[in-house]
Amino acid sequence: MVRKALALVMSATIVMSGCNSALTAIPGPPTPPAATPTTASAAIKHVVVIFDENISFDHYFGTYPNAANTDGQSFTAATGTTVPDNYVSNPSLLTANPNLNSQNPTPANPFRLSADQAGTGDQDHSYTPEQKAFDAGKMDLFPLSVGTADGLPLQTETNAPALANTQALTMAYYDGNTVTALWNYAQQYAMNDHSFGTTFGASTQGAINLVSGQTNGVVPGYPVGADSGVTPDGVGGFTLTDDEDPTGDICSSTSANVSMSNIAGPFASITNKNIGDLLNNAGITWGFFEGGFNLSITNTASNGTTTTGCGRSTGAVNIPGHPLKADYIPHHEPFQYYASTANPMHNRPSSTAAIGTTDAANHQYDSVDFNTALAAGNLPAVSFLKAPGYQDGHAGYSDPLDEQTWLVNEINEIEKSSFWPNTAIIIAYDDSDGWYDHATDLVNGSASAADLLNGNGLCNSTGTATASPTSALPGPNSNGKPVAGRCGHGPRLPLLVLSPWARKNYVDTTPTDQASIPRFIEDIFLGGTRIGSGSFDASAGALTAMFDFSNAAAPPNPTPLYLSPTTGKVCSPATAACK
Repeated sequence: MVRKALALVMSATIVMSGCNSALTAIPGPPTPPAATPTTASAAIKHVVVIFDENISFDHYFGTYPNAANTDGQSFTAATGTTVPDNYVSNPSLLTANPNLNSQNPTPANPFRLSADQAGTGDQDHSYTPEQKAFDAGKMDLFPLSVGTADGLPLQTETNAPALANTQALTMAYYDGNTVTALWNYAQQYAMNDHSFGTTFGASTQGAINLVSGQTNGVVPGYPVGADSGVTPDGVGGFTLTDDEDPTGDICSSTSANVSMSNIAGPFASITNKNIGDLLNNAGITWGFFEGGFNLSITNTASNGTTTTGCGRSTGAVNIPGHPLKADYIPHHEPFQYYASTANPMHNRPSSTAAIGTTDAANHQYDSVDFNTALAAGNLPAVSFLKAPGYQDGHAGYSDPLDEQTWLVNEINEIEKSSFWPNTAIIIAYDDSDGWYDHATDLVNGSASAADLLNGNGLCNSTGTATASPTSALPGPNSNGKPVAGRCGHGPRLPLLVLSPWARKNYVDTTPTDQASIPRFIEDIFLGGTRIGSGSFDASAGALTAMFDFSNAAAPPNPTPLYLSPTTGKVCSPATAACK
């Protein structure tokens, strides 16, 4: 009776907070009082944001903390581990899932992929199809709307479930036998199970929301048509709703690119700021580090091809069969969209000591530069890390195992450094790739031709497509009027915090989104200054409940957790397994 009563309380809480999932989560531990920015600022001197690609929460944590242990690396959870809002706390999702809906070409329940099936094809994760999959919050049209049958031979060669060769592949998930490192990080540190994409959409929307919380104020570099990657915002401007490359980047497509600053058509001049602008104004060191950004390096790809420049490639290592992908992907580099923070020619930093300061590189670097600076004892106050393409986790050209290798190697090096006692690592994702997740948290409306959540031209809105959405926020050039094209929250995504100050084996239920990350940075380093101009940073949920700053002399996680980049299992840095 006690558990039933608690479930009813949690259900009521979800409804009151705006989470529209019809499914009830097992209650987690009570959310502690949020630490004040002053307290957090005393403990945290460095924030490292690791921003990976295209994973929904259920895709990686659907059965956490229960692994099948039939293949891959074994995983056993600590006694008392809290069950998040997933298939374990909602077992009917595995047996009577809404996606058994007959409208789907292949009705299906979620199904497990093994460790040797880590290489899969990409799913659809565009702004409009994702809304169709949500189907007004019923979450029942994923195979129909975003599912893509596997295009890689690996699924057939490894005796994967037959569903993997159909549009029901969107329902697949991994467990701790494949994403072992992430499950171990969740055991040692804090995880949020109510974190969402700020809006629906693909990689670029996630990246832009990460650094500015605002996808409105776009300047298209091409004539806007029905199939363009921008959406009219209803007040004379445009909102980004697809994966357009940044204007001016030497590696960008010349036919489909946009910028996020200066002039917005004939309507108004704007200055659409990002978190980098705020850090520059305050004299705080920072940098965005993306694999492949240094165009002077030559390397040999996994297929033996010598590559350099914008086409420098490595190729998947742990899972063969992926198409070769460039290490540097322009639409994954959000600061390149802003004239104030762009480094369009990929200029190199003047020195290792200058990394994080303003010079010719303008705070934009290769991921290799992060490791060089860290080894030299120079860690910027704020660092954003982006893996080279083959290690960023994006299905189709990367995979969970190559992602794990990069993720663990980077985290091990940070933990071994002298900066670790005052560092917070945030692991977050740009979008869901279209992988199924059952939870929703719809908070911002939109009415445009690109919207489809609860009617043609509507998302979380009422009226016609030309009517103002009922809950939309303004944009940078909208004179305070609501703008279209920012429907959200989008799909639920993983979010973990690793730090000596992170609560141990903790599941936070605070609704958050990608804009919660710049909000955290603003609270730590900028006294709570916000970006403004309609940025979601002002309304995004805080990350502070994932930390415990109550005792400055005794952080809750003083001992670093070192993992093997190959297996994801706990190791000692003095052993070969940790190399």
